[in-house]
Amino acid sequence: MRVVFAGTPDFSVACLEACRASGAEVVAVYTQPDRPAGRGRKLAASPVKAAAIAAGIPVEQPASFKAEADRDRLAAYAPDLMVVVAYGLILPRKVLAIPRLGCWNVHASLLPRWRGAAPIQRAILAGDDASGVDLMQMEAGLDTGPVLIERRTAIAADETGGSLHDRLSVLGADALAEGLRRTMAGETLAARAQPEAGVEYAHKLDKAEARLDFALAALALERKVRAFNPWPVAEADVAGERLRIWSARAIEVTHSAEPGQVIAATRDGIDIACAVGALRLTTVQRPGGRPIGAADYLNARPELKQAVS
Repeated sequence: MRVVFAGTPDFSVACLEACRASGAEVVAVYTQPDRPAGRGRKLAASPVKAAAIAAGIPVEQPASFKAEADRDRLAAYAPDLMVVVAYGLILPRKVLAIPRLGCWNVHASLLPRWRGAAPIQRAILAGDDASGVDLMQMEAGLDTGPVLIERRTAIAADETGGSLHDRLSVLGADALAEGLRRTMAGETLAARAQPEAGVEYAHKLDKAEARLDFALAALALERKVRAFNPWPVAEADVAGERLRIWSARAIEVTHSAEPGQVIAATRDGIDIACAVGALRLTTVQRPGGRPIGAADYLNARPELKQAVS
């Protein structure tokens, strides 16, 4: 079976390797054009492009598929199937119709909940107790196609965006490998239509969302800290200093302090008053510094301990 793979970030690499290990022939890899990255803003290849080059697979990087020449180039690979994993481009109907078996998508949610760009972080932000991946037959709509294979996993109480990302990447590769194996054995996968009820959209993350508003409940802020680790990383003003917050936990405490006020500062953490409860900051990062534990931060700012003692 001739497969064209389309993906861009780290999340997609495990699925590319699953395609290669399946016995299918990966005839081309499509990925986003190189983007500026790092302090020097030099053009950098995507993780999927790097993996494809290492494997000796031809790489294509069209800015879109609006041009007929780009669609013709895809058709020239004569794909039986196109596998799409966090590619970053919307595929028009004319592209979906090119492969003989259509296009599959590996999506990091339990559809129809969290269709769209940031399903991993949105699930943590919402306090969901489970997530997963769906192998889906693609349609023209945004993540609306029927589900072929699903894998579920619990969201742990201390789950971060990074830890859930890594586990779902492995689950996605597992679901894709099963789909490829069964299809190449001659089986037609049963397609389950998504229910109309329960649709939620996982809108793209915005760095402005990372700012913590202590007028909210501590539990909501804890979820934001976990969801936005490792990107874009939560931020907060703590006693006059802007900090990045890498880890924190909500604590149940009754207080009369104004939201945002430091109400305790110990080696265990820095407690910030919230509308409900308090948020205990345990790992923070000062401007220009590296992430450090609360105890090290307080060593640099002893006045915080004195102010609340």
